[in-house]
Amino acid sequence: MIADNFKHIETWVFDLDNTLYPPSVRLFDQIEVRMTDYVARTLDVSHAHADHLRASYWQEYGTTLAGLMTEHDIDPDPYLHDVHDIDFGPLTPDPKLTAGLQQLEGRRIVYTNGSKPYAHQVLKARGIDHLFDAIYGVEHADYRPKPDRAAFETVFAMDGLAPDRAAMFEDDTRNLAVPYAMGMRTVHVAPDAQPADHIEYHTADLSDFLTLVK
Repeated sequence: MIADNFKHIETWVFDLDNTLYPPSVRLFDQIEVRMTDYVARTLDVSHAHADHLRASYWQEYGTTLAGLMTEHDIDPDPYLHDVHDIDFGPLTPDPKLTAGLQQLEGRRIVYTNGSKPYAHQVLKARGIDHLFDAIYGVEHADYRPKPDRAAFETVFAMDGLAPDRAAMFEDDTRNLAVPYAMGMRTVHVAPDAQPADHIEYHTADLSDFLTLVK
């Protein structure tokens, strides 16, 4: 049974975007538009080139922000404030997800490549902000993003969690490789499975999966 493989878990670590809400909400589409606009304004390039940089930096560095900091030495805080200034209206409470999270024994934390203030707004809109013991954003990892191992090590040390007694839920398969190497249970949350050695479980519905771990 799946539950047997999660009996030892003391800390449940959840990514935010497209993990604690379904991709069908398309919330990140708004952020990508704002990212492209910010890059175009800041670097004084066309929107087409800015969109190319947004995508290529995400692919190469893990986040667009990491690429901008590395290649152009931008200040991360104004960027994070700007790109997360979006409409949270598409998000709605999910009673099934709420129930699934509530029945987990141990600590529940969020670790996102976004910012903590943004994460709190998302969780509040989903009606689950009261269920988490801690929220960690990219700022807590000195702006290093997942999948950088140093980012995970910084956040996990700050939290005090034991990786071998923790589980990680993520929509981006790249961000599960380090948790797996650190001894965490890894769960890929996405519509389509992407088999890999570092992915132990896949689910298209987080709420359904959480019912299986108890």
